[in-house]
Amino acid sequence: MAHNGEQAEDAPAPVRPRELRAVSDDRYADWRAVYEDNVDRIHRLMFVKVGNRADAEDLTAEVFLAALGPVRLDRSVGEVRAYLLATARTVLARHWRTTMGREITTIDDDQIEAVRQDDPVSDAPQRAAAILDELPERDRRILSLRFLQAYSIKDAAVALGVTVANAKVLQHRALRRAAQLGGGQA
Repeated sequence: MAHNGEQAEDAPAPVRPRELRAVSDDRYADWRAVYEDNVDRIHRLMFVKVGNRADAEDLTAEVFLAALGPVRLDRSVGEVRAYLLATARTVLARHWRTTMGREITTIDDDQIEAVRQDDPVSDAPQRAAAILDELPERDRRILSLRFLQAYSIKDAAVALGVTVANAKVLQHRALRRAAQLGGGQA
């Protein structure tokens, strides 16, 4: 028991009340404006929740398709954003229910604020470019053909003027060197 105005050690921390923010009376001119203003934010939120770009893109598209009918453009920007967030929660719940067999519907306020417009979704392209720059020309060429230009192993072999078997060996060695440069185990 606490004495003299002291808090007991096991007492929960005081809950900070939510801050109220003024919502402007601005309105969206058309659906294009709604999409352009919100697509990055919704995509980043979905990416944080599902962890891969392909699913995040699909879920983002689902959010906008689901909101297309019900959202009224005569509502304020804040109201439209709130509706899109609620729609995102519903789409995400349906995604988790179908893929994992369970429903996860929480999107915390701190997660929303953590997903900033100017934060890159991933630094993978920059890291890959830095690793490729450090590789010998032949390694860089095989990896570029295979993974950046989506060549088949046969097409990459033709482009390099080597046999398919040789192209497989080159790719394997290049991937091992790239993994070592990137800090991975080969």
